[in-house]
Amino acid sequence: MAISLGVFSSFLTGEATSLAKSSSSSSSVRLIAAPLAPSHISLRTVTCAAASKPATATGKREPRGIMKPRRVSPEMQAFLGGVPEIPRTQALKQIWAYIKQHNLQDPENKKIVVCDEKLKNIFAGRERVGFLEIAGLINPHFLK
Repeated sequence: MAISLGVFSSFLTGEATSLAKSSSSSSSVRLIAAPLAPSHISLRTVTCAAASKPATATGKREPRGIMKPRRVSPEMQAFLGGVPEIPRTQALKQIWAYIKQHNLQDPENKKIVVCDEKLKNIFAGRERVGFLEIAGLINPHFLK
């Protein structure tokens, strides 16, 4: 921690001064000086507090939310190659890889997916699906 000479000079001249500094680690330093004679210096209060997050033993935490593997329906299992559990993010990634691999996007509007028979099974029999609808349409395939 660096303190400028201006702060020390006010301590030495006997003026009452308060200094507070905060950083990203939530530490604060407060120095308060009373009116002093130039020959001696006394600090009334010095407070230092640091808050940090405790480190976990392994450094990794268990996946939550859409990253947590969930059981999937038989239709989704057939599409994904027999995987009984998968996170939503990975399922969506595999669906998009399938769409790109088989060139199933509408050539005029790339936001529309033209479904083949495999996609119709997981998209409730729909012929065409917007790319924003895909996440909602795969939702029923993830079992609780």
